[in-house]
Amino acid sequence: MDLQAYLDRIGFAGVPRPDFDTLRALHRGHSFAISYENLDVQLGRPLTTSPAEAFDKIVRRGRGGWCYEMNGLLGAVLDEVGFKVTRLAGGVHRMVRGDEALGNHLVLLVELDDGLWIADVGFGDGSRDPFPLKDGPIVSDGYEYRLQSLEGGWWRLHNHPHGGAPNFDFCLQPADPALLSAKCLELQTSPASVFVMTAVAQRHVGDEIRLLRGRAFRRLRGGVKDDSLIDTADDFVAVLKREFELDVPEAASIWERVCARHDELFAKAPA
Repeated sequence: MDLQAYLDRIGFAGVPRPDFDTLRALHRGHSFAISYENLDVQLGRPLTTSPAEAFDKIVRRGRGGWCYEMNGLLGAVLDEVGFKVTRLAGGVHRMVRGDEALGNHLVLLVELDDGLWIADVGFGDGSRDPFPLKDGPIVSDGYEYRLQSLEGGWWRLHNHPHGGAPNFDFCLQPADPALLSAKCLELQTSPASVFVMTAVAQRHVGDEIRLLRGRAFRRLRGGVKDDSLIDTADDFVAVLKREFELDVPEAASIWERVCARHDELFAKAPA
């Protein structure tokens, strides 16, 4: 891995060391510089859990990614710097879907001298900062999260009140790479997958979180939502570039499906 290229991509200056200050700077730099997005799924381009492929896409080609790419890349960087990192299999909506959800999210456990920390730049609108593995509230630039200890060694991360996915669960057992690969494939091929259903992009910018769901665009700042609808394929491509720094002109080809999904979800019922 070209570590310096990654550091340049996220705007990290200085010498990275396996300490908390570096972990926090890398985590925040990644969160602000790189958008969460599923455009390759929408475009029918196969994705894997390979950190090398994530590096090529995110660093060399200036794209974003979803959890397997975002946390996969950060985990490889942390390894390179000298951190002790364990990959964990998270389960978004496990409280509803049960253990079938396990592996639909990748989480990083980082061991520092002062204890265990969670690093997660792949939850879209999740915490901009790493957070300690302990029960209680988490505040990241004014956005409020909560880590809850559950029975049986499980933990649940609760998203901020205006977040997308409400929570995910994880335990501290190292993830089975085969499970992560299988879930990665399922989420980009199953008609029931939200990533197959519509386009998604999220980005941390200053004091706001930007969110794209299909043709719906939202700015969230201080708990206030500013919502708008995108009207054309050209505008869709322009919003991706302007608001998320995603230069993907070929995304215009999915516009009809994006609109069809929006109508399916939000069309008014007959009077």
